[in-house]
Amino acid sequence: MKSPSPSLTIIGDVGVDLVLGPIGSWPKVGTETLVEHSELRAGGSAGNTALAVSYLGEESRLLSLVGNDDFGTWLSTQFRSLNASLPVCDAPTSLSIGFIHECGERTFFTTRGHLEQLTYEHVRPHLRPAAHADSIVMLCGVFLTPQLQASYARLIDEIASLGYQIALDTGWPPGNWNDRVRKDVSQWVANCDHVLLNELEVASLAHRDDLEEAIPRVARLLKPGASLIVKTGARGALGVQAGRRLESRATSFAVFDTIGAGDSFNAGYLLSRLQGGDLGHSLMAGCKAAASIISRFPRRQIQPGELADRIGSPLAMLAQRP
Repeated sequence: MKSPSPSLTIIGDVGVDLVLGPIGSWPKVGTETLVEHSELRAGGSAGNTALAVSYLGEESRLLSLVGNDDFGTWLSTQFRSLNASLPVCDAPTSLSIGFIHECGERTFFTTRGHLEQLTYEHVRPHLRPAAHADSIVMLCGVFLTPQLQASYARLIDEIASLGYQIALDTGWPPGNWNDRVRKDVSQWVANCDHVLLNELEVASLAHRDDLEEAIPRVARLLKPGASLIVKTGARGALGVQAGRRLESRATSFAVFDTIGAGDSFNAGYLLSRLQGGDLGHSLMAGCKAAASIISRFPRRQIQPGELADRIGSPLAMLAQRP
């Protein structure tokens, strides 16, 4: 049964992911390497978040694009039951190949394609006034959608005017961080309610090597009442809100494929917020969601609603605390 949560709308990148590995070292030119595992699946930050929401037994709206090729047709079918608006554009579908290294790190190759065609005009007609005061729009995959990125300030202002809270996960800029990128991101952060970045992104935004120095610098950009969430990988996550800092440890387990871990965390965190969870509950929910999803391979075998009991309601988690 679906919970009476306010709606979650996700805007950003969807693409095709081919995950391969593990590999012990980078192969020499002209050679062939056999790997033990592979999976072809729908991906992208927005796509991963929408899928994670469905695994956790909830619904969202997904706004993006697909290309005009066979991959685009296949990609549309993967989101057919997920309340997605995915118009076809005149471009090939973006494809990412992710190589999993034995050390646990990852290497990506991503093609240019349909994501570069996503614009403000594709997104705005699908946004209506928020049905609930706590409804959230999640913005992700910013730097993979450059035409939409150019309208981000305008888009954020309009989303807020429609009564939504705004969540932001920028991802990593392909050209790396520089002063112009920091200026743009700082302006977006100042107008968002939930800023969900990983530790390297926080350090890069603050232009500091030390995370502990970076966190307060980024937190000072927040508007009153907003939350900064720092995803720290296998260690878990920490959050800062109204001068209060909390941490949540990740569950320790063996995992082959960590691609989409941050997106899965985002889904758990935001669903908890939509259900009335505070900062601490929502950090725990994000960590539980990420652990439940990335521990599965192949991931496409997870059924909608299969992990509905994994994050727990805020009241249930409160009752479990000593």
